[in-house]
Amino acid sequence: MIVATTEGVAGREVTEVKGVVAGEAILGVNIFRDLFAGLRDIIGGRSGGYQKALREARDHAMADMVEEALQLGADAVVGIDIDYEAVDTNKGSMLMVSCNGTAVSLR
Repeated sequence: MIVATTEGVAGREVTEVKGVVAGEAILGVNIFRDLFAGLRDIIGGRSGGYQKALREARDHAMADMVEEALQLGADAVVGIDIDYEAVDTNKGSMLMVSCNGTAVSLR
């Protein structure tokens, strides 16, 4: 499955638009990651735990979007938009990633 943030795929012609497809992932962030991220805020540097969680959430959301496109019989998903959001709840932090794009058939 070809996935692209562009409106099309270089060298290929879009022959049919199958529809909008989306994928979402929400992952909980544990207290230790929050603690170490807080320390990173004070002393500087990158938060490896949060980066890994964001990567995992993005991968899950993309996989769900691609699965939806495959069910429509698409060859590609174009015009992909990826959004990230931090959600604070009474029980801790959650990371949300959503992906959406247009499923298409190509020639």
